Amino acid sequence: MQQTGLSEDKLTKKTLGPFERYLSLWVALCMIAGVLLGKLLPALIDSLRRLEFGSGSQINVPIAVLIWLMIIPMMMKVDFAAIRGVGQRPRGLFVTLFVNWLVKPFSMALFAWIFFRFVFSAWISPADADQYIAGTIILAAAPCTAMVFVWSYLSDGDPAYTLVQVSVNDLIMLFLFAPIVRFLVSGASNLEVPFRVLLYSVIVFIVIPLTAGVLLRRWFISRHGKVWFEEQLLPRFAPVSMTALLVTLLLIFGFQADNITGKFLHVVLIAVPILIQVYFNSSLAYGLMRLLKVEYAVAAPGALIGASNFFELAVATAIALFGPGSGAALATVVGVLIEVPVMLSVCAFCNRTRHWFPAPHSHSSSAVRA
Repeated sequence: MQQTGLSEDKLTKKTLGPFERYLSLWVALCMIAGVLLGKLLPALIDSLRRLEFGSGSQINVPIAVLIWLMIIPMMMKVDFAAIRGVGQRPRGLFVTLFVNWLVKPFSMALFAWIFFRFVFSAWISPADADQYIAGTIILAAAPCTAMVFVWSYLSDGDPAYTLVQVSVNDLIMLFLFAPIVRFLVSGASNLEVPFRVLLYSVIVFIVIPLTAGVLLRRWFISRHGKVWFEEQLLPRFAPVSMTALLVTLLLIFGFQADNITGKFLHVVLIAVPILIQVYFNSSLAYGLMRLLKVEYAVAAPGALIGASNFFELAVATAIALFGPGSGAALATVVGVLIEVPVMLSVCAFCNRTRHWFPAPHSHSSSAVRA
């Protein structure tokens, strides 16, 4: 996989597909439809809510199946062989990992604690504050996987290096997601995170789809070749992932019907610390890239990875830990609602400031290959 040079005119013509471009609209429509279902058909929604993988697992069966349908095609895109070439340009990756794992979850915990405990205390009860703190921490502890490729494309990032950044983050997430979530949620709120349930979540929503994605990728490429796999097969999964995401959101908002109708102001308030931490972390990553003289095609995707979230994993984990009708699940859903417009604004800023970075070297497009 190799980056190609693009003129400014061509850059301005880059657009999202209808699903990505209007994701916030689809989410809003699913919110409305889900709330209506939750209010009009409460028995049906309650029966779906009670379906679990074994007693006490708290892993909702319909949500888990839908999450697999979303995540496995995403994981099939990840080529872990690309990690071998990272030593040629390590600074961009180091900045991405520093922001994602040493700054982002902790800054989100701090912002959530300040806003929900103090700034918004007149409108949010302590019990709700605990839930919202937990949900936003879970959201921030899961770096984005799939949508980063879209943001990298729109900001003219190096696609091979973006693949490396995503691959390394996915591997680290296997080991750090659970302990970071447990440590920060327990420290910033009065909630206890049952480690067994969190471990189940990691296995069900990370280990299983990641393993399935890697094995399916290898099998398809060995039988049909990489070109067919990337140009013919992967695009066919897009409608499956899209449909699964929309149905998942429909169920989540159905589970959250009472919360949303009774706490609409809370939805607005939850968005505030999430927005602040997104812009804070993207600015930090982008600024460090500039300070270290990392080229733009690496710096822009790094900033975008530091800003966006793996919201599918976050939503599923919040539901598993605290239930589909919890405030924690609601907080992760708010992250989905604001994801696209916020990330588009970060992409636009990166495109306008590409002149801040040194010109790429002649080898830059081939230094790291997928």
